Parts: sequence; structure tokens; C-alpha cells
Amino acid sequence: MGKNTALHNKIVLITGASSGIGRATALTFAEEGARLLLCARRLERLNELQANIALLHPGLKVHVFELDVRDRKAVDSAIDSLPEEWKQVDILVNNAGLSRGLDKLQDGLIEDWEEMLDTNVKGLLYMTRKIVPGMIERGRGHIINIGSIAGHEVYPRGNVYCGSKFAVDAITKGLRLDLVDTPLRVTTVDPGLVETEFSEVRFHGDTDRAKTVYKGLEALQAEDIAETIVWCATRPAHVQIAEIIVFATSQAAAATVHRA
Repeated sequence: MGKNTALHNKIVLITGASSGIGRATALTFAEEGARLLLCARRLERLNELQANIALLHPGLKVHVFELDVRDRKAVDSAIDSLPEEWKQVDILVNNAGLSRGLDKLQDGLIEDWEEMLDTNVKGLLYMTRKIVPGMIERGRGHIINIGSIAGHEVYPRGNVYCGSKFAVDAITKGLRLDLVDTPLRVTTVDPGLVETEFSEVRFHGDTDRAKTVYKGLEALQAEDIAETIVWCATRPAHVQIAEIIVFATSQAAAATVHRA
């Protein structure tokens, strides 16, 4: 993407920035000259990403910090402890999220359910609640939530994960209603199959099983979603992209995929 001066020096906070869509989004915003505020549970991955961005874009400001968005007190403390120059967040990308398991509800692991709901729903709420009041006070801001096709269609054995993403969809729409009398914008970007660590996480590190998810098709890549996110963020101030669903060409619905 070409550099858009609208993002130059804007502070972009990305959760779950250590890998996958979050990492690609950080790199794509860096190309636009944005200042990056990156958090995730894996600090060593963030440090590697920061060093990579420093090589690609010397002088670009990047601040990284370790954070588990499931921990409300940690979220409050991390945001309150930011250096003064990093506190005025312009764009919040609620990307942290995951799926665990692919079981019938009656066979599901309760700890998997709790991890999904605590991350995908409550973590998003904690971050949004902490950042949005400042955006309202400053009269500017954009919240971009990373949803999923799973927030529009329930697929077999997707029960709780789909429930968490339906919640993201509802929260996004509710937030947009709550902010209609402000200049703030609210967007959800909802991908289909994206080839990242997502399936490896879902299957608790079973890489062979994870590979079968993408077998025989050209899946979306993290960079495809990152470009979509940045496109949403660079529309004119009077344009609000409410929702985008992004599929690979060989996918037509959540559970409808053509494999070669």
C-alpha cells in the first residue's frame, strides 16, 4: 500500500500483535508511517517485531508491552502506565482472539470455552472500555474489531467459538449506536479462512491436523486482512466502513470451501 499521510504519526494500538493478523497489521500500518503501540502475551515475539520494523522503517516510533487482555486489572494498569506520549490512541485494533477445540458442545472442554470467551469477548470489552472514553474526549478515534465469518454463520462443532464471534458482532453494532453522536468510527473486519497459527492454536499444537484445514485451497493470508484493516482506517473522516466480510476466492460460506 502507498503511504497515506492521514496515518502519519497517528497512534495505532494493536492487541495480539505478536503473530498472524496482528503482526501483519503492525507491519502494514508501519508502511503508512503510523506510530505503533503493540501488545500481546509473548513479549519476545513483540521485541522481534519491533526490531524488524526498526530495520524496515528507521526512526518509526514503536512501543511494545506484554499484556493478556483477559486480565482486566492488567489492562487497566498497562494503559494507565503508558508513557504520556503514547496515551492518545487514535486507532484501536481489537485483534487478540483465538479458537480452542472443534467439539460437539456436550464434549467440549470448559477451560477452552473460558479461554475463548475471556479473550474474544471480555478482553475486547476491557480494551474498548479503557480506550474509548479518551477518544470521545479528544473528538477523534476509530475502533476496528477483528471478527469472523463465525460471527455470521454457525458451523458444525463451532458452537462456543461462533458464540464468541456473534458477541463481537453485537458489541460492535452496539458501540456504533452508542457513538453515533460523536466523530468516532466503528468497524468490524470479518475474515473466513486465513492461514495463520489459528488452527494450530485451535487444535492445541497439533500441526498436522492444523495443516488439513488449508489443504487443497489458496487460503487468505494475514497480509490480506491487514491491508483491509488499513484501508478501513484510511477512508475520509465522513466515511465509516461498518463491516467487511473477507473470503478466499474458493470459499463461499463458513463451511463451504472448494478444495482442489
